[in-house]
Amino acid sequence: MPRSVYLSLLVLSMIWGGSYYFIKILLEVFEPWTIVFFRSTLGLVTIILIMLLMRKSFELKKIPWVWMTVVAAVNTAIPWAIIGFSEIRLTSNMAALLNSTTPLLSLLLGILFFGTKAVRWHWVGISIGIIGLMILLGLKTNMVYIDIVGGIGMIVASLFYGLGSHLSKSLLKGLSPFQATLGTLFFTSIISGIVAISTEDIPLTKVVTPINLFVLIGLGIFGSGVAYILFYFIVNRGTPVIATTVTYLIPVFSLVWGTLFLNESIHLNMIIGALLIMSGIFLTGKNSGKKEGIVNEVENAENVPLSAK
Repeated sequence: MPRSVYLSLLVLSMIWGGSYYFIKILLEVFEPWTIVFFRSTLGLVTIILIMLLMRKSFELKKIPWVWMTVVAAVNTAIPWAIIGFSEIRLTSNMAALLNSTTPLLSLLLGILFFGTKAVRWHWVGISIGIIGLMILLGLKTNMVYIDIVGGIGMIVASLFYGLGSHLSKSLLKGLSPFQATLGTLFFTSIISGIVAISTEDIPLTKVVTPINLFVLIGLGIFGSGVAYILFYFIVNRGTPVIATTVTYLIPVFSLVWGTLFLNESIHLNMIIGALLIMSGIFLTGKNSGKKEGIVNEVENAENVPLSAK
């Protein structure tokens, strides 16, 4: 395996793991929908520039614009905004760990509503992941306080990501990763821009301050643009299995970012809950031969992971 694949995996994990830190910083100045607008717009510009430089065909006529609007709302605009509202009440560490349940919730939605065939390891993995989630939420321990509204918000965001991954698979068939990303970010920018202008105050003068500009570049240009290119580079030069490793690394780097730069504490129940959730994700892919639960979600992550992804 080329060393560039592992280096790309490390950088990708750092970028997506840092998304929760970036959002936390921006929430000190901007409101959630405004952050979504800046993030998606910068990501859109980045994708367009990359496609032009790589001479990728846009083929805009092939994009199903009506369905793309639905996918953009469900898989990106709404969950990104919910994550912002949730991080007002939660640490970035806890937000990232709760959002790591996305692959499990995506699989559960697939089994219940989208005809995914369940095998024994799916149910074992989901059960272990739910136990980990209960520990994170403090339902079995009082070792750390968690705002229940913020916690529920992150779970709802994960459900939207999971639903969005299935809708993407069903409604965006035949599109290249570049086209899907381009269309998603385009409509996310429009949706979030309309909501932000209608409901929030947007302090434009604060955008150009050094710290905010740095964070917006990290979240928008890198997290919502460059990261997708890194992911598909890993898939093409390595393997899809190697690429899905980012699912496990994102929570690790989110903990590192939150601890180092926000002085957030790591509690025992966070470690135990995270280990159980990661174990659940691993088991859902054990002997499945399809990689449904993990691969599909990482391809739509932002938050992988996908997310704040």
